[in-house]
Amino acid sequence: MKVLVVGGGGREHAICWKISKSSKVSKIYCAPGNAGIAEVAECVNIKAMEFDKLAAFAKDNQIDLTVVGMDDPLVGGIVDVFEAEGLRVFGPRKNAAILEGSKAFSKDLMKKYHIPTAAYETFTSPEEAKKYLETSKYPIVLKADGLALGKGVLICETKEDAMAGVNELMLDKKFGSAGNTIVVEEFMTGREVSVLSFVDGNTIKIMSSAQDHKRAKDGDQGLNTGGMGNFSPSPFYTDEVDAFCKKYVYQATVDAMKAEGRPFKGVIFFGLMLTPEGPKVLEYNARFGDPEAQVVLPRMKNDIIDVFEACIDGTLDQIDLQFEDNACVCVVLASDGYPLAYEKGFEITGMENFKDKDGYYLFHAGSKFDENGKIVTNGGRVLGVTATGKTLKEARANAYEATEWVNFDNKYMRHDIGKAIDEV
Repeated sequence: MKVLVVGGGGREHAICWKISKSSKVSKIYCAPGNAGIAEVAECVNIKAMEFDKLAAFAKDNQIDLTVVGMDDPLVGGIVDVFEAEGLRVFGPRKNAAILEGSKAFSKDLMKKYHIPTAAYETFTSPEEAKKYLETSKYPIVLKADGLALGKGVLICETKEDAMAGVNELMLDKKFGSAGNTIVVEEFMTGREVSVLSFVDGNTIKIMSSAQDHKRAKDGDQGLNTGGMGNFSPSPFYTDEVDAFCKKYVYQATVDAMKAEGRPFKGVIFFGLMLTPEGPKVLEYNARFGDPEAQVVLPRMKNDIIDVFEACIDGTLDQIDLQFEDNACVCVVLASDGYPLAYEKGFEITGMENFKDKDGYYLFHAGSKFDENGKIVTNGGRVLGVTATGKTLKEARANAYEATEWVNFDNKYMRHDIGKAIDEV
């Protein structure tokens, strides 16, 4: 088979790497890809939102399967464009990707189908939102309705913070049109857990749990980011939590989307909060998480092509999804200053230290080749240093050891990824 992956970050590198392990695949392309992805796939200079160019490339190169990694093209309808051209593609159609594309839609869906989530109200008028906030309990959460690179969530400790947040999202348009509508949500306490799943429209198969670290600085301080590190599995995702979510969250979501005439095929990412009242859904994503994919895919035993095809064909019930009995930790090496201003173009050295090292992976998030053919930094999140181990503590020690193997100017990371496991 010839496979095309759409995207160019750490998640897409993990997907390309996993596809490269399939005996069914002879050639992988990635559009636009990055310098790390170039090791396992041929990078194609087409942007993720150039649907017609991507579809033409898939036809011209007789691509057997296209896998869409990113949220923007999914929400924009790339799957519909490919299907209209008779091309085989993995991911939800536009009317199903709205599960991530609109927080207001997903909250309304959960309310309608009694899927546990935080209490909320939706606003299209900044004046109405502010009126509501006058009598709200604090802290409170403001969410931009649309896509905001995983950063459109503001946790407001005071009324003043919340009023400023409404201005930021709705008037200053910090995230553009994503803030035309906002969701104001009760603040939930508890541990966050990420659970990825494969879905074929009817059947859902749960992948191993993971836990993200969103804030830029140690101790969960600083600004929200796309994710500074991850570990899998989460020791807080117990059998009891799993049983509850299987009964009230996972299949309920798949059935709700089907009932709404929006059958979902692809990956649903459940962001869960383990509250004192039980698990509740924080958010849905309509694709692999980043860096969740980097810790879950190295632990997956199955040939991923089999799973992709089962999701497309509606035969996921025939797949026995299996994961290694081990653990995996990813520490993101970022450019100092991320998620605000940061410099790019610094040479990355030491990557050869990961060659032929079993259980160690270097997933590129923001890298490119410069005019001299050297690999340089090209983003806020640069690399995902990932390692497995028999236990989470061992995997964590291995990952942090491996962060010393690779270097670039302005290298920055959190030093407490997975620290919560010490409490277990």
